[in-house]
Amino acid sequence: MKVSWFHEHGSPEVLVCEETTTPTPGPGEALVRVRATGVNHVDIDVRAGTSRVPIRFPHILGREFAGEIAALGPVSGDALDRQPVHSAGGLREGDRVWVSCRLPCGRCEFCISGRDNLCERGGYFGMDLPGGYAQYVTVPVSTLNPLATSVSFEQAAASQIAFGTAWHVLITRGGLRAGHTVLIQAAGSGIGSAAVQLARLAGAKVIATAGSVDKLERARELGAHHLINYRTDPQFSAQVMAITGGRGVDLVMEHVGGDLFTESLACLCIDGTMVTVGGHGGEVVPFDIIPFFRRQLKLVGSKNASIAELREVMSLIAQGRLAPVIDTVFPIEQAACAHQLVESRAFFGKVVLRC
Repeated sequence: MKVSWFHEHGSPEVLVCEETTTPTPGPGEALVRVRATGVNHVDIDVRAGTSRVPIRFPHILGREFAGEIAALGPVSGDALDRQPVHSAGGLREGDRVWVSCRLPCGRCEFCISGRDNLCERGGYFGMDLPGGYAQYVTVPVSTLNPLATSVSFEQAAASQIAFGTAWHVLITRGGLRAGHTVLIQAAGSGIGSAAVQLARLAGAKVIATAGSVDKLERARELGAHHLINYRTDPQFSAQVMAITGGRGVDLVMEHVGGDLFTESLACLCIDGTMVTVGGHGGEVVPFDIIPFFRRQLKLVGSKNASIAELREVMSLIAQGRLAPVIDTVFPIEQAACAHQLVESRAFFGKVVLRC
């Protein structure tokens, strides 16, 4: 099978497309014929070696992917009685599926309480488990989910992390509801473009920021009510206050860090909430405590979505109520080019590999 992997950390050029042996599914596993894989910024970090995630070389990236069930593993691990199964949870060989991007342990306090996104015993595809930058991947059958015929493989590969993260930030952690005003930073990114759609679906007023006129116009097409260019106006809190009549916003989705983090705090209304879910623009920032407690502001951290949240957003996509934005689709042989595009930030929405 073809695989795009890397044998050492480095620039995008370390990603090479080579031939390797197709894996065989074991007990409780399925072999998935990957058709499309989403490219995420965490892929860039893992490849470059900045993620502080231990890996073994050669490493296969790809956290979110979709395809077809090529084969299902044996009923049990008994070497004397290994018979293939041809269905798993109602799914059969040949069925279209999307694969949950994480494998929670299912036994810890977080999994039992429905917060499996906080599980520390499970695994992540593309990080500690082989990911979707390959034609075939073996996965536990518990990670398989039926893919509606109305959703293409490319759309499925572009949806999980963007919409799942946006849902967890806005709805679960941020408590967004109808009538709220929300500021969404970097609306041209995968999670930013997803968040604009989710906020509109929730009935909120949306203020979106981006670093170019083109990206702002795309955000308007997705439903943003007000637009701010944070490159031409880095002190954008004044604009936010003008838009809201001096009140500020109920919620900020902040996933950039650096100066945008500090300026975003100044955009909150009294008792407002800022949810942070990234920091590629600067991980260490100054923090003024006085206005924070005097105005009773809330700063909330956020991770990725739970499995239940992932299934919720994928259902909304299947219903056509949400739509992933795909900028460019590259063949798996051009994974390095896909990484170069993501690093350049000259894209809107998601970049996808076709396998």
